[in-house]
Amino acid sequence: MTAINLVAVVGPTGSGKSELAIQIAEKIMACGGRAEIINSDSMQFYRGMNIGTAKLAPNERRGIEHHMIDVLDIRDESTAAEYQQQVRPIIESLQAKSITPIMVGGSMLYIAAALNTFEFPERDAELRQQLEVELETHGSHAMHRRVAELDSVAASRIDPENGRRVVRALEILMLTGEPFSASLPDETESWQPVLEIGLNSERAHLVDRLAKRVESMWAQGLVGEAESLIAEGIREGKTSSRAIGYAQALAQLDGLLSEEEAIAQTVQLTQRYARRQMSWFRRDERINWFDYQQDDLFDSVSELISRRAPHLFGE
Repeated sequence: MTAINLVAVVGPTGSGKSELAIQIAEKIMACGGRAEIINSDSMQFYRGMNIGTAKLAPNERRGIEHHMIDVLDIRDESTAAEYQQQVRPIIESLQAKSITPIMVGGSMLYIAAALNTFEFPERDAELRQQLEVELETHGSHAMHRRVAELDSVAASRIDPENGRRVVRALEILMLTGEPFSASLPDETESWQPVLEIGLNSERAHLVDRLAKRVESMWAQGLVGEAESLIAEGIREGKTSSRAIGYAQALAQLDGLLSEEEAIAQTVQLTQRYARRQMSWFRRDERINWFDYQQDDLFDSVSELISRRAPHLFGE
């Protein structure tokens, strides 16, 4: 069996993935090895988007090198295809230096793009522009209905509010004539051996935890952070402007939502996003699930690593 030299920590937002990834890296280093972390949260790519993405500040990373954080300007578009092209060379470069890469994040398509054997269909700039004009004219829900008519499976996996994903689905359908669902990278054929660790807990606990997390973000100054990003171009950013929390903070600044309404909407969307994350991740049979509430969480995770990839702990 080929040795596992890649670890991924996945799960819904707010489940404690960043802390666990750092703990794993610290243990690998304490055992004489080397480890670095690779971010796979698509919103943490953006410089300046800190509070609303729960991005660890440099002094909170405990000396562990982090990759793919603060790599995009606020106006840049982020795609899973580009992430795949960027992250795989980082993984291979670290492994060539005997450094264990630990991927951490909850952006489902980005993680699948990195970990799974999958090639993205080509793009057509002219068709994409035409579809984006239609998106502005008719809205994402109308276009989502078009996807549903052509490919009901794909439509069931895409949030009607996510205009970028809806447009991409239509683009692939029109370019290839094949179902978009057939090209979604949800198969579990690995690009290379990987040990996937998943964090989750009982639904009611996560729902309450996410509500408190959103309230904390407002208390920490999310609205002020969003306001400071207007001059940087967050309103023009196709990806950043739609980020959960930031879109609501901007609406509050514009007087379209009260603070109470902005928080409530963000809580609702965050909880809905967590449900979609779990719906996606449950299809991946490689993931070893742990309850983030359990007292011996790190001991249990360490036992799994010792059993499945003992060389990471110098065993």
